[in-house]
Amino acid sequence: MASVFTKIIDGELPGRFVHTDESVVAFLTIAPLKPGHTLVVPRREVASWLDLTPAEVAALWAACHTVGRAIDAAFSPGRVAALLLGLEVPHVHVHLVPIDSEAEVRFDRADTDPDPAALDEAQRRIREALESSTPP
Repeated sequence: MASVFTKIIDGELPGRFVHTDESVVAFLTIAPLKPGHTLVVPRREVASWLDLTPAEVAALWAACHTVGRAIDAAFSPGRVAALLLGLEVPHVHVHLVPIDSEAEVRFDRADTDPDPAALDEAQRRIREALESSTPP
């Protein structure tokens, strides 16, 4: 059975995408820790990041870098945390979370009913930052 992320990637479920390429997609999570909380996901459904090919790992982290820089520009946090946990969905994904302290990285504090308008606004801000970004 396809993971929820595969269903989002395939368009079977809605997603607020901020980045797509041939190997990786990035979309806002439906349970953000903070506005701008984004998931970066390889298109190929793999449960453990250790099972990704070296090329997939490189593509995943390159997308994390690109999207992370856009989140940084859009929200001006102290840092953009990158968390590779992967227990809740058996499909590799990196959480990119704009944070000002480590205490903000608590999944028990996730907003399980975020305002759709706030998600749309976060998506807009990240996309605009991506459009206006220049490579390092």
